[in-house]
Amino acid sequence: MSSGPQPLGAALQSLFRQLGITNKLQAYDVITTWEDIVGEKIASVATPRKVVNGVLFVEVKTGSWRTELSMRKQEILDKVHRRTGRKILRDIRFH
Repeated sequence: MSSGPQPLGAALQSLFRQLGITNKLQAYDVITTWEDIVGEKIASVATPRKVVNGVLFVEVKTGSWRTELSMRKQEILDKVHRRTGRKILRDIRFH
């Protein structure tokens, strides 16, 4: 139990941890900030759709971009992990 008042942000973080939804919120953050993570050019051809069990599913407009992004998968994962401060994803699947 808390001994006194807490800042709202700290209280929410504590609640999210207790409810076990911190990872889901961070995964959602990856989807909502995709363009900031990968840049405008990639975001214009690749749209994140969902995260399931640590796997981000991304819809890509063309086969050539799918190939390019598959080759850059680790680079993109590294950018995601830097942004979240932890390894929130274990894989990205481009389709």
